[in-house]
Amino acid sequence: MTSKVSSCDSFDSFRLRRLAAALAFTTAGSALAVAMAVPVHAQESTASLRGSVSGATQITAVDVATGSRRTLDVSQDGRYNFPQLRPGIYYLEITGADGQVRRTDEFTLQIAQNAELDFDDIAQEETVADPSGAPGAENVIIVTGGRLVTDEGGEVGANISQREIETLPQNNRNFLSFADLAPGVSVENPDGQSRIQGGGQNSRTVNVYIDGVGQKDYVLKNGITGQDSSQGNPFPQLAVGEYRVISSNYKAEFDQVSSVAITAGTKSGTNEFHGTAFVDYTDTGMREETPLEKFGGREKAETKDIQFGGALGGPIIEDTLFFFATYEGKRRRLPVVIEPGADFPVSFFPAELQDLFGPTQQEFNEDLYFGKISFLPTSRDVFEVSGKYRNESGVFLGNGSSAVETAASQDVDEKRFLVRWEHSGDDFVNDLKGTYESAFWSPRPQNFTPGQIYTFGGVSPVTGQNLVRPQILRIGGSANFQDKGQEGYAIQNDFTWTGFEDHTIKVGVKSKWVRLDRVEQNFFNPQYSYNVNLTPGGFNTTIPYRVQFGAGTGQGTPSVISDNWQFGVYIQDDWFVTDRLTLNLGIRWDYEETPSYLDFVTPPEVVAAVSEANYPNIYQPGVEYDINDYISDGTQRKAFTGAFQPRIGFSYEILELGKLTVFGGYGRSYDRNQFDFIAQEVSINAYSTREFNFITGDPNNTCNPSPTCVPWDPVYLTEAGRQQLLDNAGVGAGRSIRLINNDLKVPYSDQFSLGLRSDLNRLVNVEVGYRHIKSRDGFAYLLGNRRPDGSFFTPAPATPGSPFGFAPPGWGSIIIGTNGLKTDEDAFHFKLAKRYSAESPWNLAATYTYTDGTENRAFGEYFSFDFPTLDDYTVKTSSGLRKHRLVIAGAVDLPTETTISGKFVLSSPRYLNTFVRTPGGTPPVEVVTVETAGNGDRWGFRQLDLAITQNIPLNFLGDRTRVYVRADIINALNDRNYNSFNSVTGERNPNALGTDGPPRTIKLSAGFEF
Repeated sequence: MTSKVSSCDSFDSFRLRRLAAALAFTTAGSALAVAMAVPVHAQESTASLRGSVSGATQITAVDVATGSRRTLDVSQDGRYNFPQLRPGIYYLEITGADGQVRRTDEFTLQIAQNAELDFDDIAQEETVADPSGAPGAENVIIVTGGRLVTDEGGEVGANISQREIETLPQNNRNFLSFADLAPGVSVENPDGQSRIQGGGQNSRTVNVYIDGVGQKDYVLKNGITGQDSSQGNPFPQLAVGEYRVISSNYKAEFDQVSSVAITAGTKSGTNEFHGTAFVDYTDTGMREETPLEKFGGREKAETKDIQFGGALGGPIIEDTLFFFATYEGKRRRLPVVIEPGADFPVSFFPAELQDLFGPTQQEFNEDLYFGKISFLPTSRDVFEVSGKYRNESGVFLGNGSSAVETAASQDVDEKRFLVRWEHSGDDFVNDLKGTYESAFWSPRPQNFTPGQIYTFGGVSPVTGQNLVRPQILRIGGSANFQDKGQEGYAIQNDFTWTGFEDHTIKVGVKSKWVRLDRVEQNFFNPQYSYNVNLTPGGFNTTIPYRVQFGAGTGQGTPSVISDNWQFGVYIQDDWFVTDRLTLNLGIRWDYEETPSYLDFVTPPEVVAAVSEANYPNIYQPGVEYDINDYISDGTQRKAFTGAFQPRIGFSYEILELGKLTVFGGYGRSYDRNQFDFIAQEVSINAYSTREFNFITGDPNNTCNPSPTCVPWDPVYLTEAGRQQLLDNAGVGAGRSIRLINNDLKVPYSDQFSLGLRSDLNRLVNVEVGYRHIKSRDGFAYLLGNRRPDGSFFTPAPATPGSPFGFAPPGWGSIIIGTNGLKTDEDAFHFKLAKRYSAESPWNLAATYTYTDGTENRAFGEYFSFDFPTLDDYTVKTSSGLRKHRLVIAGAVDLPTETTISGKFVLSSPRYLNTFVRTPGGTPPVEVVTVETAGNGDRWGFRQLDLAITQNIPLNFLGDRTRVYVRADIINALNDRNYNSFNSVTGERNPNALGTDGPPRTIKLSAGFEF
């Protein structure tokens, strides 16, 4: 037995063992809040309201939509503090010392908003009768307070309102599409797949919190479940009320994130029935030609996109029990472009292969459901039960040089449930949540046949460069065969206490039991690689130089199951030091046990393979690592306990009422190691990709005769021939060794911000700011092979190369996993926001960000085989971000019941980092950075989207009843945002016609609301 991999039964017992501990921690954490006056902040999915009122004894916050009420006694010095309120429209009822109840005007609280509203001596204030005309209105007195002021502390971010979600143009109904209105955030859409990126860090460092619950993907990349290799949406847009995007310096309650944190609240039923239904449609005739269709002489690929759905919410028992439910569906056929790799023209290929290139389409289907029941039995209690179900099917191909037949299915199945009880007292609020989640991604080949990878070795007839066999075409069955996901339960409790004057104390604790699954049988379809230039002037498709195929090793099953336990605790204080100065002081600590890593036992045959007797190469003087740091008998590894994360923020009002505020902060945030990477140590011992090279006389593929380098024989194209290769080679031949550092750290970022913001009036806000973020300890795989003298590079005067041909005898290469990826960024931003109101029916948001970022490894490249250590990689300009980025979005209501909206994105070109190998050079390998050129007709990336909506009011069911028709014009200027550039010159590759984003596309919509 080489590893301790748990079963489902052990998962159940594991969960029970941890449950008592978690409940004890939860109770202790809540008690600690009362006993200590130290750091904390407001709830991710709610808002807070505080202020002062003179001449009052009691104050009640009333939610207009549901009628729910929360009442507090006003302190002796006239202060009040509501720490957790559901975002929405409120008014206050103020009871004066004279016993008279006065009502305020209505106001809106946004998600994650810390608002302040002060009142003068209400007994002396002139009041007016309620003009609403409602029953009993003549007995109600309206009192007007000061201006509602928001304290954002040291956070850098932006709120995305429900109006922006509903009115701004988009073609995917992904509510996260507008996250790039926050400084330093970009929304990327490669091949129709949305992902969020914060600065120079990769997308797996983000987290999205819905109703206060993180949606983190523990197994795959792209941050949240269902966003890896999917065109689907993480949540139905109709269910999202609004959300806040925080670029940096979030508070202590945010966990498992080191770049962008997004917190969203779901809609709930109210005392009025409201519903909506919609359908969106676009097809081939409603879009322009892609560049390949236009300039490549190809017909337009058939495309069709239908999105549809509806929502309904209302009371079951007025003021007490409510429901909300929604469904959204997608049926898409999207265009993709198949084009030769390495800028080769289609005419280079034989006639029988030329028809494989050109525009085509891929199918995608999604069904997305959400429902919620809200129960308010008393003014102090709220119970909620909600659930989401997501199902996706279709095939993924993507733009590139892989033919249609290589496509793989992309199936996603996700379930999430939340049970919540919030109880409030005179000076506390306790929020208890229980959650369940199950999210799995299961790609499969569409064709179970061997694949052929055509490469080119030699001088390119296009560019004149010497090519080292890049892929120019792939045909046959896909190598993608996986089943990966997570399933588990969690309990978390957040306790907020306001009984200590001028402090809002909050303590939170979470315990989670989650089973992580990884099944990967890639190369289930064997893949043969051919150098088409084997015979110059010809096109070789018969003699491969390599075969890769998956095979079991007899060391268990390909399924890796790890019963992880996660625990987190935080404490934080919003301390209102003076009327002008607020400090946000917090600290959190997170811990995770991953048994598949901690209990791993290195197989004896692997230990023998890397022993000094068998492989002395890595024991020579000067070798940069100690192989013993990667070998475990099941006792050497300990879970990381150093994830202490201070979070400090401040804001100081230079001018009162938020007219000028200086803000800033510092915080450390730990993310986590991706399970898909660290589980490879276990899975490759059970099912490994075997690689065999063939001696064919190809000067581009020389290898010494060995069990994995054999003379070519046509029998190796058959299953019997592949088994013959295994039988002759032995247990280790063609099988790589995958090992992880015994002292694995957890990736983190340190964030610093400083800026000025000003509420020019109650609707207009401007902000300028600077932030510095450094991320460290990112995970990567290195090549552990060394030459006989212990060196890494090919000795001069030969061109330096990595020592792939010097693996342990009878085995494939040694691949070692460790920490060391890093990024740094300095960013300046300017942000302008004008909010919508009935008196001023238009809104505008504009954000400009300049980012100077560096990295020691190209964005997203986790396999780092060009240098012996990560410290050897040159720190260069980041290739994962654009230095300049401007995003402008807005909408205006016209008197004709028409709404016009638009979004404009302009950003500078990306940078490319290219490896240059110089014979005899010092260093022998360098990384050269080049800025890519413009896109032919202009500079950088540009996209303008527009939308126009015509509302038609109806005179039944209510004053909100309407039908509407809408047209969205995506990429209205039809900009061709080309994405392929020469890695040496930075110039656009003229034969590569792939783009970021679609051509000009018109989408028509119709809907009904009441």
